[in-house]
Amino acid sequence: MVSFIVSLVVLVLGYLTYGKVVDKIFGSDPNKETPATRMEDGVDYVSIPWYKIYLIQFLNIAGLGPIFGAIMGALYGPAAFLWIVFGTILAGGVHDYFSGMLSVRHDGKSIPEIVGMYLGKNMKMLMRVFSVILLVLVGTVFIAGPAGLLANLGFTGVFANKWVWLGIIIVYYFIATVLPVDKLIGKIYPLFGAVLLIMAVGVCASLIIGKMPIPEITLSNLHPKGSPIWPMLFITIACGAISGFHSTQSPLMARCLPNEKHGRTVFYGAMIGEGIVALIWAAAAMTFFDGGISGLSETLAAGGAGLVVNKISIGMLGPIGGILAILGVIACPITSGDTAFRSVRLTIADSIGLKQEPIKNRMILAVPVFAIGLALNFIDFTIIWRYFAWSNQTLATIVLWTAAAYLMVNNRNHWIATIPATFMTAVVTTYIIMAKEGLGLSSAIAYPVGLVTAAAIFGLFLYKSISNKDSKLKAA
Repeated sequence: MVSFIVSLVVLVLGYLTYGKVVDKIFGSDPNKETPATRMEDGVDYVSIPWYKIYLIQFLNIAGLGPIFGAIMGALYGPAAFLWIVFGTILAGGVHDYFSGMLSVRHDGKSIPEIVGMYLGKNMKMLMRVFSVILLVLVGTVFIAGPAGLLANLGFTGVFANKWVWLGIIIVYYFIATVLPVDKLIGKIYPLFGAVLLIMAVGVCASLIIGKMPIPEITLSNLHPKGSPIWPMLFITIACGAISGFHSTQSPLMARCLPNEKHGRTVFYGAMIGEGIVALIWAAAAMTFFDGGISGLSETLAAGGAGLVVNKISIGMLGPIGGILAILGVIACPITSGDTAFRSVRLTIADSIGLKQEPIKNRMILAVPVFAIGLALNFIDFTIIWRYFAWSNQTLATIVLWTAAAYLMVNNRNHWIATIPATFMTAVVTTYIIMAKEGLGLSSAIAYPVGLVTAAAIFGLFLYKSISNKDSKLKAA
C-alpha cells in the first residue's frame, strides 16, 4: 500500500515539477497567437476553453489502454508501478507535450508533417503511411470492441446482436469525424472524461479505504508464464506510460488551444492523468483476486481483461457503481475510436493539402476511410493486430527523436527528449527481435543488438544534429 500511495504522489509531483521544466525548456509563450484564433475555420480550428480541452485530450488518449494495458502489465508484479510512474513523467509526458506544442507552433499540423520538418522528407513519407495505418487499425478495433461489450450487457432482441451495435457505432463515428469539433466532441467529451476520472477515483478510494493488500515495489518478475520484464513490460503498458497513438491525437487539440500557457496542463497534464488511471487499475488487478497475480492470470485466461474490469468494478463499487464503471470503460474506446478516424482525415488532408472547411472535402476523405474500417471487421486480422503494440511504441520513439531534434536545433536542453528516445529505441528494437511476432530470437541475441542499435542511433543523432545544425529549420 505504501508503494502505491507514494507512486500516486510522485506522479502529481512530476506534473508540478518536471512538467514545469519541460514547459520552460520548450519556451511556451502566452503572448503568441495560437492556430485556434489565427487560423479559425469553424471546423477543426476552433478555440475551446482549456479545461474542456484537457478533458477531451484525456479521453482521446485514454481509450482502453491505461486500463487493459495496466491489467496485463500487472502480471509482472509491482515492478509495473515503476514503469508507469517514471515512464509517464520522463517519457510519456514529454512525448505528449511536444507532439502537442510543436503542432501549436506549426499551424496545428499533423504529426507526420512535424516529423518531416525535423527528421527529413523520407521520414515524413514513412510517418504518413505508418500513422494512417495505425489509426485505421485503432479505429477498427474500437468499433468491434465496444460493440461486443454492449451486446453482452444483457440486452434482448436486436440489441443483443453485436452487428447492430457495430452499425450504430460506425454511424456515430462518421458523424463525429465530419462535424466541426465543437459541435459534438467539444460538448460531450468533457462529460465522458470526467466520468472516467470519477471511476478511477472510486476504485482508488476502495483500494485505500478497504486497506487492500497492494504489494510493495520489487524488481522481481512475478509473471506466471515467465515473460521477461525487459522489454515486454515496456510494450505491454503503453498508454499508461508512453504511447505513440497520443501523438496522433494531440494535434486535434493543438488546433483548439486558446493560449500556449495551457499547454502543460492540456498535454503533459493529460498524460499524468492517464498514468494515475493506469496505476490504479494495475494495483486493483494485482490485489482484487484470490491468489493475487495467479488469480488475475486465471481470470484473464477465462475472459480476458474485460472480465477483470467487470469483476473489479462490481466487486469494489457495488452493482450500480460497477455498471457505471463498465459503461465508462465502454465509452473509452468509442471516444478514442472516433477521434482516431478524425485524425486519419486530418492527416491525409494535411499530406495532400486539401482544405477541410467544405463538407464535401471532409466527405471525400471520410467515406473511403470508413469503408476500409468496415471491411476490416469482416476479416480476421488478429495476427496483424499483434504488431500494433510494437508499432505504437515505435511511433512514440520517432516522435521523441523529433522533439530531440527540435531542441538540439534551437540550442535548448535536448536531453529531456534524447534520453527517453534512446531508451525507447532499445525497447522496440529488442522487442521485435525477441517477440514471436518478430524474429523470435533469444534474449542472448536480442539484448545486445537492442542496446547497440540504441547507442548507434544516439551517436548518429548527435553527429547529424551538430553537423546540420545551421541548415535545419528554426523554431516558429
